[in-house]
Order: sequence, then structure tokens, then C-alpha cells
Amino acid sequence: GICNGFQVLTETRLLPGALLTNRIPAFICRPCLLRVESTATPFTSMYAEGQVVQFPIAHADGRYTLPDDELKALEDRGGVVFRYCDGAGNVTEESNPNGAMNGIAGIVNEGGNILGLMPHPERASEAILGGVDGCAFWRSIFSTLQERRV
Repeated sequence: GICNGFQVLTETRLLPGALLTNRIPAFICRPCLLRVESTATPFTSMYAEGQVVQFPIAHADGRYTLPDDELKALEDRGGVVFRYCDGAGNVTEESNPNGAMNGIAGIVNEGGNILGLMPHPERASEAILGGVDGCAFWRSIFSTLQERRV
């Protein structure tokens, strides 16, 4: 689920946590840098771990949060797949547009087959839209589907 889809996945408990109003309560619509945390998912296999990509965000309620024990479990199992970062890949408060815990922008469930992501890779899939960093997201999904064809 992307953006509102991520919100629905947390509300239905298909993914842990919740998405709250941004730290500064306003709608934010701008490009953001993200660090790829894991390539071991059907959504990120065509990226490199640690790669910095740019996807736009467009939300007022995108601050990912969850209880500390659940955050630790999510981090320990490698469930974070994207974090907000600066150009060097550093996760900083300044690079975190909404105040998400640990700079989390995207996660997967324990099975790795359900993804929640606040930024929009579909809006970074054509040069005319400002960039093509989202293309690898879609190529990852297509590649996984082809590999799993029976």
C-alpha cells in the first residue's frame, strides 16, 4: 500500500503501527530522499542496499509510529525497507519530513509480501515527472512475478 494504502494496512492491522498527523501539522508535497534498507523483498530487489533514491511525498498524516517494543521487533527482523535520509544516506531529523519514528518511510510484514510506503514511487517513474528512481520498484515487482510463475 502506497500512501493512503499504507494507512489502510495499519488500520486493518495487516501492518504494525499507525500513521499520525505530520510533526508540523500540514500537508507536505515535495520530493524526499530515501535510503533503501533491504533488497530482500519483492518490492526492492532491483535496488542496492544503502542506495539513496528520490520519491515524492504528498500527505498530512504520514508520521509512522508504533510502541517501542513493536519498533524494536520490526527493526530486529529487518522489516524496515525505506528510511528518509539526506543526500549522503544519513538518517537525520532534518531529512525526516513528517517526524516518523527512526525515519521510517516504508515497511514490510513478516512474510515480506505486504508493503506499506508513504512516498510515491509511481510519481518517480518518468523523467518528465522529475525522476525515474521509482522504476526499480516496479521492475522489482515484475521480476518477482516472473520468477514465481508456475
